[in-house]
Amino acid sequence: MSELPPSSPNLAALSRRAFLGRTGAGAALIAGGLAIGGGSAIARTAPAIAPADLDPLALLKKMLAFDTQNFGEGGVTRPHAEMLKAMWESADVAAEIIPTPKKDNVHLIARIRGTTSAPPLLLLGHSDVVPVERSKWTVDPFAGVVKDGEIYGRGALDMKGANAAFIAALLRHLNEKGRFDRDIIVLTDTDEEAGPYGSRWLAENHWNKIDAGMVLTEGGWFLAQKDQKSPMLITVTRQDKVYFNLDLVADGTATHSSKPNPDSAIAKLSRAIAELDSWLAPVTLTPVTREYFAALARATDDRPFKRAIELLLNAKSGPSRERAAALVVKRSSYPWLHRALLRTTHAFVIEDAGYKENVIPSSATVRINCRGVPGGQRPRDFLAQVRRLLADRDVQVKLIGAAGETEEAALKRLDETFAKPPSSIDSPLFTAIKDAAGATYPQATFAPALFEAGTSLSPWTSRGVPGYGVYPYVLDNDQLIGMHGNDERISVAALSQGTDFMYRLFERFRV
Repeated sequence: MSELPPSSPNLAALSRRAFLGRTGAGAALIAGGLAIGGGSAIARTAPAIAPADLDPLALLKKMLAFDTQNFGEGGVTRPHAEMLKAMWESADVAAEIIPTPKKDNVHLIARIRGTTSAPPLLLLGHSDVVPVERSKWTVDPFAGVVKDGEIYGRGALDMKGANAAFIAALLRHLNEKGRFDRDIIVLTDTDEEAGPYGSRWLAENHWNKIDAGMVLTEGGWFLAQKDQKSPMLITVTRQDKVYFNLDLVADGTATHSSKPNPDSAIAKLSRAIAELDSWLAPVTLTPVTREYFAALARATDDRPFKRAIELLLNAKSGPSRERAAALVVKRSSYPWLHRALLRTTHAFVIEDAGYKENVIPSSATVRINCRGVPGGQRPRDFLAQVRRLLADRDVQVKLIGAAGETEEAALKRLDETFAKPPSSIDSPLFTAIKDAAGATYPQATFAPALFEAGTSLSPWTSRGVPGYGVYPYVLDNDQLIGMHGNDERISVAALSQGTDFMYRLFERFRV
């Protein structure tokens, strides 16, 4: 859920340790004895869709069984793609595997032909997943274990669960011999979580295969009330936060570890990290986030939380806005999410220092991943603020751009991303999402929103194609935190209801 932009260098160079232990990376576990290949040359009078493929839980279990971990340079996705290709062809849907220059790193494109030449609807779902720390999981992360009404696995939430709901809902329509008023393209892409051959590479090399009039991918959260069960707020994201990285670098005197000295690079860096960790960027509200928080105030049945949001929206000064925002986060059942939607965030993600236990190292570095609010604080202003904050800490604050890119060129590129408007809410897809939300979750409030993370939508939105995001299942906060974490999971019942939501969404395009 966080494709690295072209400005991001290979992060592996930062660390002296193998990231999370790469043993077994890319091994594919092929489940169920499914025959790969096949084809659809033999005409059928009706699709031969396997009952299991109509069941989102069974389909998700199949997807989770493939180890598609991406350690920063792309994942091994071919076995997963071959499984899906065979499934699509059994439903008489043409599907094509698009190889990339990296072995077994592939995209899959399926196209359901429509009845008119209306611009296609494209569903974008990545097949790669972030790595796992196996020792910290309570279950096998690639076994699709169902426990206490939840299905566990790396990608259960991000985003094989969404893919299962998207595909199972489409297959239900095909099983009913349904036809759509336009082509529906289902792109199961690779390298979304990092790597050089993601959707940008695909757009540069195969745009004719993925040219569409509107795109749906991961994004908007379906949040529960304080009881962690009842649907409260159904959102569709129409804009991603702006992704950029900083490095803090401290230099010191390298010497024998038997002679500790006050010029320690690690100690300098630690003091700077501690200061930055206790600091928050200023709260900014944009038209998109104001609309989101106004809808949240209408949706919640928690009166103190509602009042806190109203104080935030009505604040007339920076200090009062900051106080109200702190209260919103304190009262929220999703505090980390709502803090992230209010400001530029900074997270310490990779630290590198030293190479031998009897050597005090001469330098220490920490990578900080930042996400800015479009229309809020510009990345260049955030960078300047961090530099002022750490001016007396004897550390360098570096903006990380593409190889050979100057800082000013990187800031100019980020300014352009920052200024890009949100996707229009005047499109058939947005209307279909809104209508499906009302039909599936009538007791909940619907709203467009900002996505606190990033997606692979840029190749389309940069061409003016509207792109939106949903994770089509209601989540509680513990499940939300499991994204990119340990014991990632979603509710089985929520997955089923989310598939119904997707079925109703696609129903708006049936003829």
